[in-house]
Amino acid sequence: MALIEQVGQTVTLEVARTAAYGYFLTDGEEDVLLHSNEAAEEYGEGDKVEVFLYPDSHGRVVATSKMPSIKAGEYGWLKVVDTKAGVGVFLDIGIQKDILLGEEDLPVHKSIWPTVGDMVYATIRVNRQYRLYAKLATDPVIQEISSKATRSDFNKNVQGHIYRTAKVGSWIYTIEGYRGFIHESQRAEEPRLGQMVEGRIIDVKEDGTVNVSLLARKQDALDEDAASIYDYLLSRNGAMPFNDKSQAEDIQERFGISKGAFKRALGKLMKDGKVYQEGAWTYKKEE
Repeated sequence: MALIEQVGQTVTLEVARTAAYGYFLTDGEEDVLLHSNEAAEEYGEGDKVEVFLYPDSHGRVVATSKMPSIKAGEYGWLKVVDTKAGVGVFLDIGIQKDILLGEEDLPVHKSIWPTVGDMVYATIRVNRQYRLYAKLATDPVIQEISSKATRSDFNKNVQGHIYRTAKVGSWIYTIEGYRGFIHESQRAEEPRLGQMVEGRIIDVKEDGTVNVSLLARKQDALDEDAASIYDYLLSRNGAMPFNDKSQAEDIQERFGISKGAFKRALGKLMKDGKVYQEGAWTYKKEE
């Protein structure tokens, strides 16, 4: 098999001769360059060397003895190291050359493209011109590496990476190995592909997959709303023209929450002894 047909794979070749800038390796029929920058150690003529083959920027087959984290047909979690509008994102596979996850394989909306530091589960694909590209894992591939959640996992906090996005929601692979779905109603904003998110399990299905919510728990949300209201109160020197009978549209415009949420948060602040109401106003209680 010609060496170009083996790009994306590891092969064992023999050092045919050395040069000032590296080594020429052979399979007995063809030679390929192993540049000194890509050599894990020094070699002599006749040594057998395991190398990974890939095309350089000119399309020529070259070798590296620094093994990548994946090869063609193998999947792994790859870090995004660069993004380029109109082209795609570049992934680190552990060698000098990064591989491209093309725009055609990314979400339509660029706001949810992976950014530098995000992680995607992907493999190497080789196109007809023997160029290397990244290919995202499909649901069946994710399923193969997944573990089944149990009912005891209900309501647990989880972290994981988004591996698929759609209008109806996002799919997550958690640190525990669970495969989960985040419905659009269970997120404040749509997470990026590859983004690490944190949420909680709100349902465990019979097949061991989970439904996850990224929304704050009620108590957390209450605390956040109360803190926001109290901060606003302090910014007005301890007095604000709002109380639990204020108009819903005025509350929504000022605080971005419903009247019900406002009343609950205000009730918490009063219960905690931080504020009191007088007329149409709310005041900070002096300590």
